[in-house]
Amino acid sequence: MKGHRFIKFDPAERSLDKFEQLLNIFMQLLTYTNGDATEALQWLNELDRQYQLTNPDYGLGDFIDELKENGYLQENPQDGTISITKKSEQSIRKRSLEEIFGKLKKTKQGNHQTFKPGQGDETNSDTRPFQFGDMPEQIDFTESIRNAQINHGVSSFNMQEDDLVIRESDFKTQTSTVLMIDISHSMILYGEDRITPAKKVAMALSELITTKYPKDTLDIVVFGNDAWSIEIKDLPYLQAGPYHTNTVAGLELAMDILRRRKNPNKQIFMITDGKPTCLKIGKRYYKNSFGLDRKVVNRCINLAAQCKKLKIPITTFMIASDPYLQNFVQEFTEMNNGKAFFASLDNLGAFIFRDFESGKRKTVY
Repeated sequence: MKGHRFIKFDPAERSLDKFEQLLNIFMQLLTYTNGDATEALQWLNELDRQYQLTNPDYGLGDFIDELKENGYLQENPQDGTISITKKSEQSIRKRSLEEIFGKLKKTKQGNHQTFKPGQGDETNSDTRPFQFGDMPEQIDFTESIRNAQINHGVSSFNMQEDDLVIRESDFKTQTSTVLMIDISHSMILYGEDRITPAKKVAMALSELITTKYPKDTLDIVVFGNDAWSIEIKDLPYLQAGPYHTNTVAGLELAMDILRRRKNPNKQIFMITDGKPTCLKIGKRYYKNSFGLDRKVVNRCINLAAQCKKLKIPITTFMIASDPYLQNFVQEFTEMNNGKAFFASLDNLGAFIFRDFESGKRKTVY
């Protein structure tokens, strides 16, 4: 009988593997170039020159042809310019989700799940004795049979009501979420790219909600001098601008959006790296970038209190370590009775996803 024969695997032998390898790099570059396909390909060409990503049998020209054939790129017949397609936009979101969720699965450290037991749609590890009114499908028969053998012996099987064990479950609620993203100039200052990690988190969260929680709603609000909503499909093209930080405008728009949502559970996630520095009073912008301006801060604190009255918790993800900014976030959070995380760029996604998932689980009695 012929057995197995093992040979050395050479990925260069298969063009599909080379295409997938280059596709992963290309999708990452698209995130950094804000969806500019031409710039991403120029970067890829430079990387190929330095690290020999291609080989004589498969070059970048072949890769570009396959991108077009597989629907990732489209060419304008009038001027010859190329751009990414909807398929590319979705692929970027999926890869962001895999990147962030993959890191999340490696560790449970910092998991803020605080859900209670109830009759729901996902079992957990908690058990309790059977009570009148429990459904038969909730019975953990393995544990119940074990109890029966312990309590009554194994010679003659006998199971009574006291032996039955119920496996607890969690109910996942419908939630309306507004994700606020700071796009002020400070998100790209000091030689640190902060907008790309925030953008990746937004893309991953949108992909998670649309695929795993289709009954939920997710709205994206960006704020600089003003605040406005963007579509999920616009996320790959998002970039920071020459703006101040009008946190008040972002919060006001988020509250207006959530007032129109019918879901009973509402929340705001806010990603920011700096202090609020701007207000719009009538048609005039009131700006002060030198420290915390009490006129601006007081408006933010008042909005936090209004959100508390509307039962809209605000979770702030602060990607800055200045002590006086942390004090402001703490005051803001206490007024709202919300939560605050002082996260680095590396663990921003893990913080947001853990908090979102824990909030999905509610008690149903």
